[in-house]
Amino acid sequence: MMHMPKTLKEAIEFYSNEQTCIDTVAMLRWPEGKPVCPKCGAVEQERKHYWLDSQKRWKCYACRKQFSVKVNSVFEDSPLPLSKWLMSMWMLVNCKNGVSSHEIARAIGISQKAAWHLLHRIRHVLGTTPETMMGGPGCVVSCDETYVGGLVKFMHRSAVRKRFLGMPTSGNSPIHKTPVFGMHDRETRQVRATVVPNVNRETLQNAILENVHKKTTVHTDQWRGYETLAAKDFIHETVNHMQEFVRGQVHTQAMENFWSLLKRGLKGTYVAVEPYHLDRYVQEQVFRFNNRATKENPLTDADRFTLALSQVAGKRLQFKELTGKVSGSC
Repeated sequence: MMHMPKTLKEAIEFYSNEQTCIDTVAMLRWPEGKPVCPKCGAVEQERKHYWLDSQKRWKCYACRKQFSVKVNSVFEDSPLPLSKWLMSMWMLVNCKNGVSSHEIARAIGISQKAAWHLLHRIRHVLGTTPETMMGGPGCVVSCDETYVGGLVKFMHRSAVRKRFLGMPTSGNSPIHKTPVFGMHDRETRQVRATVVPNVNRETLQNAILENVHKKTTVHTDQWRGYETLAAKDFIHETVNHMQEFVRGQVHTQAMENFWSLLKRGLKGTYVAVEPYHLDRYVQEQVFRFNNRATKENPLTDADRFTLALSQVAGKRLQFKELTGKVSGSC
């Protein structure tokens, strides 16, 4: 395994060389760093692909097509050098409250628009769908919902018309905000969170059924959306937030902690986030929370960066998709 930097200063020096960046991405993308042709699938084993040093890419020995380490990854078709990509990724996954596109633009010398697109593509990489279920018999999962969004009284009238046409706009009702639902596994100390269309019973309980094993003890507040969980083969415990935050071991404090971290980043760093893009910001915070340093698992900045970089393959987010100019975009 090649040497990996451990601090921001080391990372800046280490990834200043483009060839080093290519070697790092190749090592994490392909087994043992041996390139695989995206056109025909030929693997570099006995016969090596031809390395074209002037173009920083390979030529397949089988189909004779050329390909770079960026092909079929989040880096594809990007004119930015990998050195700028990797520095941006290092900062995003390791800054606890996130990093804004303006800050990235100043730090690596690109336009704010390019930095905004770059950061969203990195968030797209971080939002990997978990394959396993949470909880199980004897385990506890805390579930909670929150609302994200500014107060209507601080919005410009054009923004109010655009977002809430036909909806009541007086007061600070949650109807003017975007609901987000989250679950915390007390055993693994991992969180899953996503933007939801509403906090109705069907929406919340379907999310729990899709992510949590039956027979799991589920802790929630007394919102009516969680009613009848016991009838769906869960052990349901509630805490009345009108009277108390904790009742013995029954609480949702872990999710409250996650919501505070999320909103601190949104309000302090990103300031204005459209509901259309909110889910990617949520997944960014989920990644940092689930890969935080603990006594049991003392992860470093380099570990988080390596994990994020190992997930770049097979993911793309074009600007027209990001801005909703193509059908089926997320």
